Amino acid sequence: MLLWSTGFIGAKYGLPYAEPFTFLALRLMIASALLWLIVAVTRSERPRTRVQWGRSAVTGVLLHAGYLGGVFWSIDNGLPSGVSAVIVSLQPVVVAALANRLLGERLSRWQWVGLVLGVIGVVLVLAPGLFDAGRSADFPILGIVACLVALAAGTAGTIHQKRHGDGIPLASGTAVQYLAAAALVAVLSLSFETQTIDWTLEFSLAMVWLVFALSLGAVLLLLFLLKRGSASGVSSLFYLVPPATAIEAYLLFGEDLALVSIIGVVVTAAGVALALRKPRADQPDSGTA
Repeated sequence: MLLWSTGFIGAKYGLPYAEPFTFLALRLMIASALLWLIVAVTRSERPRTRVQWGRSAVTGVLLHAGYLGGVFWSIDNGLPSGVSAVIVSLQPVVVAALANRLLGERLSRWQWVGLVLGVIGVVLVLAPGLFDAGRSADFPILGIVACLVALAAGTAGTIHQKRHGDGIPLASGTAVQYLAAAALVAVLSLSFETQTIDWTLEFSLAMVWLVFALSLGAVLLLLFLLKRGSASGVSSLFYLVPPATAIEAYLLFGEDLALVSIIGVVVTAAGVALALRKPRADQPDSGTA
């Protein structure tokens, strides 16, 4: 989550120098090429069937093209990053509700309380920025729609990966994900953008960080966690991203960290702790939803 939280900072540095779909397509193509190189050098296993290739591609389109593309486009088109963070922070609740029905993951009442506390904590963390954004600007409707698309795509991608990704090799499967996502985002870039990139030092450093720390680090850790844990439990960790980003912005850029945001960090941490709490073995059905 510490790695994942730096994605908003990397996007903040890089987006002024490239259009969102162009930026994302380049990032995904580089990440896919590096992963294929790692697979070749280590002679790692590749997806064994066409079904596995197809399922990896679907996950990639949802998680990387749909989720990241929606967030990048919304921020680039005027939606405050705090607003986009609040919208996509609803993902753990939506994932938990769907996982309950589609994956048979049963949550206790305390786990549901944790998910709700997570949402409240995120809103508190971002409250000062949301208040300032609400006073200074109108929220673009298309930006909000793009964030809702990102929320839906991220949720569907998480459920799909948990349901179908356990038997797919991690490195090569992720390389397929990036390749499929890059193809879709490249089409969007060619259709709606100029593909102009200003290769400044800031853009280059942002690209290096987003490829290595996010695409090769955080995403592989995310997919590994989905192999080992429940979809709802892993998704609840995303509540920690806005608090981590707020603390990083305070330490790196001197941005204000208001008291309400500090309270939000505590509330969010408590919510995640409850969401990850396992039901007692002697009461497997008590309080399940």
